[in-house]
Amino acid sequence: MSKLESLRAELSALDRDILAAVARRTEISLEIGRAKQDLGFGTRDFAREKVVLDRAHAAAVELGISPALAERLTLMLIQASLSAQEQHRVAQTNTGSGRRALVIGGAGKMGRWFAGFLAAQGFGVTVADPLPGPDGVERVEDWRSLDLDHDLIVVAAPLHATNDVLHELARRAPNGVVFDVGSLKTPLRSGLIALRDAGVRVTSVHPMFGPDTSLLSGRHVIFVDLGVPEATAVARTLFAATMAELADMDLDTHDRLIAFVLGLSHAVNLAFNDALAASGADLPMLARISSTTFDAQLDVSSRVAQENPRLYFEIQAQNAYGDTSLAALERSVERLRELVSRQDEAGFVQLMTAGRDYVNARRR
Repeated sequence: MSKLESLRAELSALDRDILAAVARRTEISLEIGRAKQDLGFGTRDFAREKVVLDRAHAAAVELGISPALAERLTLMLIQASLSAQEQHRVAQTNTGSGRRALVIGGAGKMGRWFAGFLAAQGFGVTVADPLPGPDGVERVEDWRSLDLDHDLIVVAAPLHATNDVLHELARRAPNGVVFDVGSLKTPLRSGLIALRDAGVRVTSVHPMFGPDTSLLSGRHVIFVDLGVPEATAVARTLFAATMAELADMDLDTHDRLIAFVLGLSHAVNLAFNDALAASGADLPMLARISSTTFDAQLDVSSRVAQENPRLYFEIQAQNAYGDTSLAALERSVERLRELVSRQDEAGFVQLMTAGRDYVNARRR
């Protein structure tokens, strides 16, 4: 037992040394980020990342450990470094210095994200929400009690309440830039247009990531210009120092594409969960004998299952184009069922080949 305890103590000390090395690595990464910023270089360097990963692979082989493990750990370290560099750049922009921002619905998950994101840029942030907001941020229970003399107003309220908020804002006609962060836009059309017609500098934003996101590299932010380009330009400036990919589209195109990007992907995972639950199969047993594909699908569908069901219902039910993606899914499942029931191998191969060609086009 004494030998076991001694080995455990040595392991614990080694774990701390590893974490200390990670902390030092992050400090050096920040210094590198500042140097790249001074030289006018971008935050991310894919060629350099490949060199780092190749070195990790070679070192793993030399040390007799799994190259796959070494690559996974190194990739996590790279992402942590990029996140630290990105957050530093956002803070250094000081975009919000001397300016004030109001986040309506700032106690919600995305509201909290935007409150932190804006505070990091130097905005003086006020959260308006009946529920407690982020620590250290000024909060009022009702935004209607405010003078609305803010430079920026972000509406991060639940989708079903956002349009009413937009209409009320239109009646107040604030001077600052106003934008929502709704997952759908057509249900908000009347409120957004009312703001525009009232002469408000309004635009619409859809961050295509969740509130737990710390690194925006590879993430997308959609901007829907409502005929007030100045407002859209202000909203885009907020993300200029990040590595997010910015996209522009009109209101109807947004919801037509979101019917597939969110609506279809949600539906597939919800149906997967429902099919398993209705089957009565013992999930722990399935997990013990699972395949790589099953594990990957179960991981995604499990995360979907933890999300807000009311929000997910709104994304399905309030999108004017929502039935398009659900009907496409229904046709595809029925086609697959028919091919299997008819023992149509040629048709099955054709279905898989067509799908493979479609998804492979993404890599070109």
